[in-house]
Amino acid sequence: MKKHLLGWLLLAPGLALAQAAQPYTIKGTVGKLSAPAKIYLVRGTQLADSVTLHNGAFELKGTAAEPSEARLIVYRRGGLRSAYGVSPNQTGLILEPGTIVVSTPDSLPNARITGTQLNLDYGRLQASYKPIMAKLAAFNREVKQATEAQRNDPAFRERTTAQFMGLFKETLQAQMAFVRANPNTWVSLNALRQVSTQGTPQYAELAPLYNGLSPALRNSPEGLKFGQMLERIKAIAVGAQAPAFSQQTPAGKTVALADYRGKYVLVDFWASWCGPCREENPNVAKAYQQFKGRNFEVLGVSLDNEKSREKWLKAIEDDKLPWTQVSDLKGWQNEVAQRYQVQSIPQNFLIDPTGKIVAVNLRGDELQKTLAQLLK
Repeated sequence: MKKHLLGWLLLAPGLALAQAAQPYTIKGTVGKLSAPAKIYLVRGTQLADSVTLHNGAFELKGTAAEPSEARLIVYRRGGLRSAYGVSPNQTGLILEPGTIVVSTPDSLPNARITGTQLNLDYGRLQASYKPIMAKLAAFNREVKQATEAQRNDPAFRERTTAQFMGLFKETLQAQMAFVRANPNTWVSLNALRQVSTQGTPQYAELAPLYNGLSPALRNSPEGLKFGQMLERIKAIAVGAQAPAFSQQTPAGKTVALADYRGKYVLVDFWASWCGPCREENPNVAKAYQQFKGRNFEVLGVSLDNEKSREKWLKAIEDDKLPWTQVSDLKGWQNEVAQRYQVQSIPQNFLIDPTGKIVAVNLRGDELQKTLAQLLK
C-alpha cells in the first residue's frame, strides 16, 4: 500500500487518490460547548477518534490512505460508545489529507466545512439537497401529525409512500446532476457509488455518468472497481438476456427460469422480514390476478435464510401469494440475488417470452400499466 509522493502528483489537482497514508487534521469550533461535551469522528462503521470540547474548540489528527466519507457527532454529555450512535448534532465530511476546518456558532448541522478541495466539493453537493430536505421535513411533519386512523388508511399509506419515493428519486437525480457537472472530483465518484447502491443498479443510467468522469478517476483503484461492477450489471440491463437460474420450492421441487420460456414472468425478490416487500405484495398479487390468464406468471425468490424458513412459509400464506416461490435460504447470499446484483429489496425483473429483460423494479400501478401495454 505504501507508495511515493510521486503517485499524488500523477493525478489531477484535488483528487487526492493516492494509496499511501497521509496526515489529516480536523479542527474548529462548535459553539461554546465544554466538558463533558465531546466530539466523535466516525469512519464507516468504526468509532475512530474523539476529543473533549473546550469552549467549543477541538482538534483531531490521524492519517488517511484515500478519501472517504466520515461523520462528526457531538454528544453534550459525552459517552458515545458505538459508531451507530444517533444524534441530531452531527455532520458529514470528506476525510482526506490536509487541514479540514469546521466552524459553527451553535451545532454541527449548521457547520461550514472548508480547508480542503474535496470538502468544498462535498459542501456543494450537500447544498443541492437543501430543497429536497425541506420537502422531506414537511413530509415528516405531516406523517407525525397524522392520526392513527389516517395511518391505517390504505389510501393515506399509498399517498405517503408515493411522496417518499418521489423525494427519494429527487435525491438520486440531484446526485446524478452533480456527477455530470463535476467530472473531476472524487466526490462525484463517491456519489455515483451511492446511486448504484439504491435498488438494482441500472447500467443505462450509470454507464454514461461513469464514462463522463475524468480518466484519473476512472483509472483510480476505486474507479476501476466501479467499472468492473458496471460490466457485471450490464448482464442484467434492460434488453439483456436474463441470466439463467434454478432453485427449490419449499417442497423441494427444482424450478428453473427456463421453465417460463414462452411467457412473461416477473422475477420478484423479497423476504418475510422485509417490511416494504410485504407492503408491495398486495400490488404484485393484484397484477397477478389481473394478468395470470394472459401469458403472465410471477416467480418469487426469497432472501430468507434457514432460520427464517417457517416465517417465509407463513408470509406466503398470510400474504396470499399463489405463485411459485423458490429460495436457497442463504439470505443476502442467495445465488440468484447475487447473479442479478440485488442490493436491496423489494426488487423485480420483468422477462419477456424470449428470455429478455424488458423492465426492472416495477412498483404499484406502474407494474399494472406496463403489463397492460405488453399483454394486449
